[in-house]
Amino acid sequence: MYKLHVVQSGNEYEYEPGKSLLEILLDHNLFIDNSCNGKGICGKCKIRIKSGDVGEVSPTELRFLKPKEVKDGVRLACLIYPRCDLEIELMQKERKYEVLSKGYVPKFSYDPDVSKQLIIIHKPKLEDQTSFENQIQEQIAGVEIPFSLLREFQFKEGSYTAVLYRERDGRQILMNLEQGDTTEELYGVAVDIGTTTVVTSLVDMKTGKELANASMINAQKHFGLDVLTRITYEMEHPKEGGQALKEAIVTSINEMILDVCRQSGAAREYIYEVTVGANCTMMHMLLGIDARSIGKAPYAPVFVKAKNMKAEEIGLYVSKGARLYCLPSVSAYIGADIVAGVYVCGLHRVKENVLFIDIGTNGEIVFSDCGRLLSCSCAAGPALEGMNISSGMRAAEGAVEDVRITKNGVKLKVIGKTDPVGVCGSGILAGVKELIHAGLVRKDGAFIKPDKLDKSDYRCSMLEMDGKKRQFRMTEELKITQGDVRQVQLAKGAVLSGFYALLQKAGKKMKELDRVLVAGQFGAHLPVDSMIGTGILPEGIRDKIEYVGNSSKTGAYMALLSGKVKQEMEELANHIDYMELGAMEGYERLLAECLIFPEV
Repeated sequence: MYKLHVVQSGNEYEYEPGKSLLEILLDHNLFIDNSCNGKGICGKCKIRIKSGDVGEVSPTELRFLKPKEVKDGVRLACLIYPRCDLEIELMQKERKYEVLSKGYVPKFSYDPDVSKQLIIIHKPKLEDQTSFENQIQEQIAGVEIPFSLLREFQFKEGSYTAVLYRERDGRQILMNLEQGDTTEELYGVAVDIGTTTVVTSLVDMKTGKELANASMINAQKHFGLDVLTRITYEMEHPKEGGQALKEAIVTSINEMILDVCRQSGAAREYIYEVTVGANCTMMHMLLGIDARSIGKAPYAPVFVKAKNMKAEEIGLYVSKGARLYCLPSVSAYIGADIVAGVYVCGLHRVKENVLFIDIGTNGEIVFSDCGRLLSCSCAAGPALEGMNISSGMRAAEGAVEDVRITKNGVKLKVIGKTDPVGVCGSGILAGVKELIHAGLVRKDGAFIKPDKLDKSDYRCSMLEMDGKKRQFRMTEELKITQGDVRQVQLAKGAVLSGFYALLQKAGKKMKELDRVLVAGQFGAHLPVDSMIGTGILPEGIRDKIEYVGNSSKTGAYMALLSGKVKQEMEELANHIDYMELGAMEGYERLLAECLIFPEV
């Protein structure tokens, strides 16, 4: 057993040899950026060795570390396997992230599946020996009382509140009996589980009012920042991987439930239903269902239908007997979050041509041809979330979120109005847009040669060479490299080709579009100018773009408050056709055309 001393906190931890330093840090819940789950391909898990022999710097590390960093003892935690007492300095701190919790909510009728009714229990007498069960059924017509409730409940004379759940066939099931009159305490929780962020809302089910919201970064980040990396973790740890991923997200939701209860003063014992919108992989991992089949061809999920069960089955700490409802998906890569978005935006009812897109690591797109729905998923990659970028980070304090190239230099807008420490998705997209408009990046995505610029040109000082590679200087520390531009180019090509592929399948042209709806956490932070300027979307639809916010959470909210909404979403999921882009004839040529940046 060896000791690990962390300089910042002064804390000391014990560890056994055999694990990487990254794994040791995560085992002790110490924050460290970990985009690739220890594969040595992102270069984000930098730490500084203060004392202790961890061996020579590997060639892989040299790809990510600058000479000065190597000299200062900086290493990649995922590539170090320590076997001695260590003293280290963590080089990152967990920052507050901006999380989108609001969105457009259409009109709908409140009709929750959960309700309450006050009843009176009388003490049986010799002349009236009516059973407790019959007394309940006399006051609540047709109610079904589970045997487990009769076995566990200690009946006494007095008033009780019956908590009732309406099944799809109209039957009412007695969920619980609460002593006294608690009819005013009727709450539910709507959850959106994204790959990156999780949002939870506490809702008064009598009025539909949202009482409190909580959000956090998905705790599964320790296992990788994208779904495929997490699926890979499950593949590499077949015995415990699925359970670890499930526990991470369930723990997150439980923490947020406590948070919203503290904010509102409500008691979690009065939360009777939890509804969840999520992509298909996250839904599998929430329920502890093997997600490995989603990560390999033919990408078949274990399930796509809605799931309705007791919340306690997965370990959610809410009311006794509370229900958990998981919205339906369409396929492995068109999940319940997209079904929710389509429903919220009413794409199945419109009498026009509408494109809906949720932009993230996977760009999910749905085209409504006057209510006929066709969908696809395109692998945009994590660039639009600030990942796989040399100085990339999430949209947190210190992240560059906008870039302007002027004759007076480079102007940066930073979240939190502090010194810039990295670049988030909107920042890298804005930066590439400016590079294109300033003529520093050609339409094929390559930087122009610095020697092509006159020394008096204001742009001359913005380009520099890193060895033989060209890059754009934002600050002394922050650059946009050729590799960064390529990452944005790949995302742009994937998204735009998905748009054109769906329109081609439907026999429509881009100019025939009436509206383009942009949803999701990251879409909300991508300005129209940046999306048009980089060619993710064509100029012709600039005035047709609308932002609809977090439509996944809105869908979960609506399902919480209406049994009819649940049923309609399930029917809707069966009517969304899915198109596999890779199987489309001529798709490779279309993708190549869509990789070209727009002419200035």
